[in-house]
Amino acid sequence: MKLMDRARRTTQQHLRHRVDAELNLIPLIDILSVLVAFLLVYSAEVEVIQNTESVQIPQSIADVQPKQSVVVMITKDQLFVQGELVASIAEIRSARTQLIEPLRQVLARPMLVGDAAASDPTLASREITVMGDKALPYDVVKKVMATCTAAAYGKISLAVMEKEKPLAAGGLKPT
Repeated sequence: MKLMDRARRTTQQHLRHRVDAELNLIPLIDILSVLVAFLLVYSAEVEVIQNTESVQIPQSIADVQPKQSVVVMITKDQLFVQGELVASIAEIRSARTQLIEPLRQVLARPMLVGDAAASDPTLASREITVMGDKALPYDVVKKVMATCTAAAYGKISLAVMEKEKPLAAGGLKPT
């Protein structure tokens, strides 16, 4: 009997001093708002250009990011505009002219790049990005760039990977 009374008293004591568990959401909301702000700030500076494994992009130390534009991709074997196959590298190299006629015809069509410059036909405002393999012969890249200029694209950017910058001599401090 004493054991039952003791168990009953312990249960009543626990019920009297019982504290309901609470979940405080304010710190969680603060952390999530900081995370969202961080992602918004740092995701605006990145432009994603579709790349294939067959294109090894050269490296650069340039800090200026290109604007959204029409993308011409040159692999080791083929030439694409916005993902559409235009010509093979063998055809480009065997051509006697400096202009690539199939490329010029494709670039003459209106391209959808989500930019106001796409509707502006002036040479200075139209932009194009050339993404080529770093092992491509210069004569192929030269013909592509000459054709882009002939198709009224005044700003030609070459897609590159940002090179890692070395740390200065005093950049690291021991902890």
